[in-house]
Amino acid sequence: MPTNNRPKVVIVGAGFGGLTAARRIARMAVQVTVVDRKNHHTFQPLLYQVATAGLSPGEIAAPIRNILRGYPNIEVLLEEVVDFKLEQKKVVTKEQVLDYNFLIIASGATHAYFGHQEWEPLAPGLKTIEDALEIRRRVLLAFELAERQNKTANSQSGSPLQFVVVGGGPTGVELAGTLAEIARHAMNHEFRNIDPKQARILLIEGGNRVLAAYSEKLSRKAEDQLRRLGVEVRTSHMVNRIEPGVVWVGDERIPAAVVLWAAGVAASPLGGKLGAPVDRAGRVLVQPDLSVPGHPEVFVIGDLAALKDESGKMLPGVAQVAIQEGEWVAETVARDLENQPRRNFRYHDKGSLATIGRAAAVAQFPKFALSGYFAWLAWLFIHILFLIGFRNRLLVMIQWAWSYLTYERGARLITGSDELPGWAGQAQDGGKTDASPVQQAEDARLSTSKFESTAATAVDKV
Repeated sequence: MPTNNRPKVVIVGAGFGGLTAARRIARMAVQVTVVDRKNHHTFQPLLYQVATAGLSPGEIAAPIRNILRGYPNIEVLLEEVVDFKLEQKKVVTKEQVLDYNFLIIASGATHAYFGHQEWEPLAPGLKTIEDALEIRRRVLLAFELAERQNKTANSQSGSPLQFVVVGGGPTGVELAGTLAEIARHAMNHEFRNIDPKQARILLIEGGNRVLAAYSEKLSRKAEDQLRRLGVEVRTSHMVNRIEPGVVWVGDERIPAAVVLWAAGVAASPLGGKLGAPVDRAGRVLVQPDLSVPGHPEVFVIGDLAALKDESGKMLPGVAQVAIQEGEWVAETVARDLENQPRRNFRYHDKGSLATIGRAAAVAQFPKFALSGYFAWLAWLFIHILFLIGFRNRLLVMIQWAWSYLTYERGARLITGSDELPGWAGQAQDGGKTDASPVQQAEDARLSTSKFESTAATAVDKV
C-alpha cells in the first residue's frame, strides 16, 4: 500500500508508553508520527542517579530518532502539541496541524505543588534531565558554598548543612538515601573546612508511612534502612510553607540549604484539552479499552490515563503500567484495522521496586517480598535490563560497579549559576537570615531565572 494511503497514527509523547506503542504499531501497514518536545527518551527510574551525580545524562537517555531508526514508516517531530480538534481528527502543534486516523496521547505528568506554584523555583522536582541537572547543581554547590563560607570565617563551628526532601514516595526515598550516602562517603575527606558527614538529611512525608503503595511491613523496613543511612524520617508531617532557604512544618522553621520536591504529581495539561472527564490530578478518565469517551480512535495511556484495575484500585503511574498500556493500544489498533472486536485492558502486576541506598532496597512482587541486599540486586538488574540500548546498559553497569567498590560519584559536575536560594541566611547563624524578604526573593529569582537555558547547555556538555 502506498505510504500516503496508509492509516495515519499520531503518538504524542515518547516516554515508555509512547515508544512501546510506536514500535508495535510500526509493524503494521500504517504511517506513524511521533511528536515530542524533547529529542530524547529518558529512563525516568534512574533520574535520581543523575540528580545525585551517580550517572551522566547520556547514560539514561537516548535520542528518539536513534531508537526508532529501524522503522521506515515512523517519522519523528520535535514539536510541542498545543491543542486537539477531535471532531476533525487533527492535532495542533505550534508549527503545523497533523491529521490522524488513530491518536495516542502519552504526554506523561509533571510536578504538583498543591496550589503553591511559587514553591517550584525553591524546591525543584524530578521529572526531566533538566530537573536532575538542576538538583545536582544545588546539592554539589551547597557543599562548595559551605566550604567557602567556613574558610572565610576560619572556623568549622558553623551549623551543618541541611537538606530537606518533601515526599516519602519512591522518588523521595531514593533521593534522601542517596544524599545521605553522598554526604557520608562520596564527599568524605575531600573538604578541609567542613565535615560532610555532619550534613542533616530530612525526609518529610505527610502520610503515616513512607512508600505508602507498598505493604506496611516493607514500609517499615524501608524506614529502618533510611535511618541506618542517617536520614531523619518524619511521617505525618505536612509542609505548609517554603521560603528561600527555609521549610516550615506547622510552626517549626527548618533551615535548608537545598529543598527537593517529591510530594505530588499532576497530569500533563494536554489532558484537559480533550474535553473528556478528568480526575483531581488532571488524568483523563479513559474507557476500559483506554480510549477517550465518545472518541474510540483516541487513546490515552501512561501517567495521563486514569483507570482502575480489577480490584477497583487506581493503576499507579509507573513505567510498567505505561509499557503494558502501549502494547495494548497497539493490539487494539491492529484489531480495528482487521475489523475485530476490541477487548478491555488488563494490567498484570509484575511487582514494584524502590532503592534506598547502597545494597538497600525493597521489592514487592505478587507472591513474595524482598528487602535489603537481595532487593537491591533485583532492582539493579531489572533496571539495567530495561535501559534503551546495549551501550547504555554497559555504561551503567560499569559505572555502578565502580561506585560500589569505591563509593565515588563519577558525574560531580557543577554547571550553571553559582547561587542558591536563601544561601545568605545559611550556615553560621543556624538559619537566621540577615537578608530582607525582598532580597531573599531576589536571590531565589536570580538562582533560577536561567534554569532552562543553563540546564539545556549542561545536557549538551555532559
